[in-house]
Amino acid sequence: MKTSIHPDNYRLVVFQDEAAGFSFLTRSTAPTNETIKWEDGNEYPVVKVHISSASHPFFTGEEKIIDTEGRVDRFAAKMKAAQAHREELAKKAAAAKAKAEKQAADKATQE
Repeated sequence: MKTSIHPDNYRLVVFQDEAAGFSFLTRSTAPTNETIKWEDGNEYPVVKVHISSASHPFFTGEEKIIDTEGRVDRFAAKMKAAQAHREELAKKAAAAKAKAEKQAADKATQE
């Protein structure tokens, strides 16, 4: 194992899940400027997290079903619309090119 690559500033830190109202005390090197008074009466640094084992669907059993079919349908519709727009622009460009060639040919026959 390599030496001097691991942090040495471990301290007791409270991790607080704001969504579930759940907190736990553990050792960490996570930086924070906030503190909180813990159950033992001591004050510890606090790191606020958005999700923990108390609120994560995997641990709570409340899995959310994501509407992937709707997302896929919307993506397919966007791609179809983009393809139609590209084809329309290609037709306009071809028409403009044909018109320019015809004008050049007419001009050449007039001379």
